[in-house]
Amino acid sequence: MPKQTVAHLDPAGQAVLVRVDFNVPQDDAGAITDDRRIRMALPTIESIVDRGGRAILMSHLGRPAGRGFEVAFSLAPVARRLGELLGRPVVLASDTGGPDSRAKAAALPAGGVLVLENVRFNKGEKKGDDADYVAGLTGLADAYVNDAFGTCHRTEASMHAVPVTMKKQGKPAVSGFLVEKEIRYLADAIGTPKRPFVAILGGKKVSDKIAVIENLIALCDQILIGGAMAYTFSLAQGGRTGKSLVEPDKLELAKDLLARAGGKIVLPVDTHCADDFSAAATKRVVQAGSIPDGFEGLDIGPETARRYGELIRSAGTVVWNGPMGVFEMPPFDAGTQAVAAAVAEATTRGAVTIIGGGDSAAAVEQLGYADQVSHVSTGGGASLEMLEGKDFETVAVLDDAR
Repeated sequence: MPKQTVAHLDPAGQAVLVRVDFNVPQDDAGAITDDRRIRMALPTIESIVDRGGRAILMSHLGRPAGRGFEVAFSLAPVARRLGELLGRPVVLASDTGGPDSRAKAAALPAGGVLVLENVRFNKGEKKGDDADYVAGLTGLADAYVNDAFGTCHRTEASMHAVPVTMKKQGKPAVSGFLVEKEIRYLADAIGTPKRPFVAILGGKKVSDKIAVIENLIALCDQILIGGAMAYTFSLAQGGRTGKSLVEPDKLELAKDLLARAGGKIVLPVDTHCADDFSAAATKRVVQAGSIPDGFEGLDIGPETARRYGELIRSAGTVVWNGPMGVFEMPPFDAGTQAVAAAVAEATTRGAVTIIGGGDSAAAVEQLGYADQVSHVSTGGGASLEMLEGKDFETVAVLDDAR
């Protein structure tokens, strides 16, 4: 059922607790290298503060051990960048629902923004139902907004127990604009796709995408396979894979998926391989299943890229999750580059094109195509679970649209 959004709230004079996904990449010096997740949350934050509300934001960053503050995982750089993007002061609390959060939330003026320190500094976040931790958060605000799509598949405290508790207190719990957009795009793609519906799946392991492939077999017209997972399919068909990354224990599974797909799974016909994982390595393009000993596949070959491009450009709906090769290292970015260009062209022809987060999102951003597709998801794991056909408890708990 559709959910109420932040647009349904009247935030004037209210404190609104917003779960965002500010888990952004940083370099060794702590500088943010990609602020897309922060930028994607701006419409929700601005909707609250521009209407006289007080926005209290909480997020995780990285994987701290839940033993308290760790400078490497502090949200301080995020708060600074958010202030720059909003063009207004952003206050940082040193805890999450504790004394400093309460004091700074109480002092926050209308239109003010407060960022709580990393929720994963608290053991109660992963535990999911720590009463004291949840009470500290729920006591800060009059309403709850979930705008953290990248974490919607995890029932951590700030994602589930907090909105459940706030609803019991008679407080609204709604979705942010980003979560609304993410779910609408992915749900429509799965439920009512424009045909032909083409899925592009890459990545390292067949085992990571089993449920996705199984679900998409019934939904898609073609499933184009790239990345290292293609070599497991190749080995299952009796091909030579050299020293490529394969999953020997998944060969029967690969055979079964191919049999069940009835021709919908499209595999590479050639491979760009090398004798070393380096730009200076000896490189060859060989037929799929003919990778020499001592060589490893690092990208789809040019003929595969051409064939995949034809299928993508003629599609009505495209969902892409996982690069075609080692896109970070030329020339093994060529396959991913070709697919990205084809997806962008399909968009101009009227296709709905969705990039499913994670490495795919990083690739289209790096290659300059992020603004030439319909939607780039902020959630790799969440996108995969939606493609698997799963529902999210963290969304189900939100207030239904009237």
